[in-house]
Amino acid sequence: MGSAFPSTIVATVSTDAPKLEPALFTQAATLIAKAAESDGGFQPPSIDEFFPSVLLFEGTPFALTRINLIQILATIVLIVLFVVGTRRMKLVPGRFQSVIEYGLDFVRNGIAHDLLGRKDGNRFLPILTTIFFMVLFMNFTGIIPGLNIAGTSIIAVPLLLAIVSYVTFIYAGLKKSPKKFVRNSLFPSGIPAGINIFVALLELLSTFVIRPVTLTLRLLMNMIVGHLMLVLFFTATWFFFFTAGHWWALLGAGTLAFGFAFTLFEILVAALQAYIFAILTAVYIQLAVADEH
Repeated sequence: MGSAFPSTIVATVSTDAPKLEPALFTQAATLIAKAAESDGGFQPPSIDEFFPSVLLFEGTPFALTRINLIQILATIVLIVLFVVGTRRMKLVPGRFQSVIEYGLDFVRNGIAHDLLGRKDGNRFLPILTTIFFMVLFMNFTGIIPGLNIAGTSIIAVPLLLAIVSYVTFIYAGLKKSPKKFVRNSLFPSGIPAGINIFVALLELLSTFVIRPVTLTLRLLMNMIVGHLMLVLFFTATWFFFFTAGHWWALLGAGTLAFGFAFTLFEILVAALQAYIFAILTAVYIQLAVADEH
């Protein structure tokens, strides 16, 4: 089931491409419009975009930037969709209920039950479902016109989810084998006594240190790079069309085409990153509850 997910997304993007064209043009116009405020020269994307100024409650612990407001909006939309979609479920579902059920079934059967089995899958299903849809919705804000930046493109959200994944992994292992979990994680069976200490150090780093770090950085870097690439393509398009002019407009047509193509690619990346984060969390839990622990 898990291996079929990328192809499903590709098929969906391909069949819905005509419907996406108006949204892509709006996306392009929104990003290009940033360049209109410049001094007329080419303004490349900057990492400063991920450190926007405070919009609300400045000087307080509750200060909110543009990205924080996007994160809150994505969370509200996600909650409303699931509350409305599951409030009055019918035996014969309509289109909206079918979409909600498909999403829930995908996480349940394609991730939780597939890797953890029915018993453990149901135990950890709420966490896996929350992680998958939270990452998915916050990733998609990066290609929504008017928002144009992913809620996961600053470290707070990826780090929070990585901590949740890590704590769940530790909890699952200690719950399964309170006395053996840590020992078996650091000292796998079958390792010669002479190199036990070196293996233990490697396992300590890979299992208890590197895992949450890689979960955080994988998601964060993908969203940062995707945003910078989109801004680069569409800002270059504005520059070639309206500042450089003449035959440079031919290059503008090329960067515009690349911008549209990369927007479609970002849709795929946003979905894949949600899937990868959720499935890695399930894999870590599966390792924690394995019989050898």
